Amino acid sequence: MLAIGAVASVVGVAIALSIDWFPTRAAAKVNEIDTLYRVLLSVSVPIFVLVMTVAIYSVVKFRARPGDMSDGAPIHGSTRLEVIWVTIPFLLVTGLAIYGWVVLNDVEAKQQGETVVKVRGQQFTWHFQYPGPNGKTVDSDVLYLARDQPYKFEITTSDVIHSFWVPEFRLKQDAVPGQTTHVRITPDRVGTYAVVCAELCGLGHATMRNTVRVVEPNQFKAWLEQQARGAAATAGGGAAPGGGAAAGKQVFTSNGCGACHTLADAGTSGTTGPKLDDIAAAAAKFGKQRGLTAAKYVKQSIEDPTAFVVPGYPPVMPSFKGRVQGAELDALVEYLLSVSGGKGGSG
Repeated sequence: MLAIGAVASVVGVAIALSIDWFPTRAAAKVNEIDTLYRVLLSVSVPIFVLVMTVAIYSVVKFRARPGDMSDGAPIHGSTRLEVIWVTIPFLLVTGLAIYGWVVLNDVEAKQQGETVVKVRGQQFTWHFQYPGPNGKTVDSDVLYLARDQPYKFEITTSDVIHSFWVPEFRLKQDAVPGQTTHVRITPDRVGTYAVVCAELCGLGHATMRNTVRVVEPNQFKAWLEQQARGAAATAGGGAAPGGGAAAGKQVFTSNGCGACHTLADAGTSGTTGPKLDDIAAAAAKFGKQRGLTAAKYVKQSIEDPTAFVVPGYPPVMPSFKGRVQGAELDALVEYLLSVSGGKGGSG
């Protein structure tokens, strides 16, 4: 029995270690995390195999035969054996826990010169805020990072529990209502990756993905300066037509609408929801069907998106009632109708 278990354990460990479990490595300390995972596999597989070997052997060897109505031979417990089989797992689990704690403590250690990026989860997108030039902040729905620059992500949520995870960076952290959690990462490979929500957060959970772009430090600096200039222009009313529409564009951007919708004027390309470049024509069409003006249709779509779902799109948009209201809501409606007016289309 032990010989069979030992052979099966060796085979099982060999198979487990030969599988390429992970995506591309794109951050410092990733090797430590991968090694920890492989150590856990190397310990867990033999334990599972040996336990199952004993269980299967016992079921086959000591099963009740047809016609055997006896209770079997009387067996008394062995205190020594019980102490041994409790002590060994205790020592194994304790050792692995200590090893895991050492790795996590090293991975999450504060880095010199780290940049703090605020991450906010929202059904169903992520928002990122950077410290910009001259003490200002820069908001983005794309996570731009400089290669070899340490970052501390301070993670919050606007609604339910989410989980911030970039598979290529390995580490993930929950976004919990009313709390600020954090994770530290130093990206070291230039490339484009994805932020994934790893916590079921509603009907649109599977669509909650944003882009991560790791670039060279000089490119990141240029991007940050460009975003800061763009934010200043929008705040001054020069980035969109009309005062109300300009404010509406800021509402559109700050609420992450572009993560799900395509709108050329805002430079967004989301595909989960309907394209908004021709929303004026679509609002006129669908609003007429429901006895609403175009403005009232757009407003209803924001506050009660399930009241009417555009054919061909999933009903995953959450209600923004209470989040966007009053003058902000009016400005957003004005902006959407103004930048799409006269473009035609059916929505």
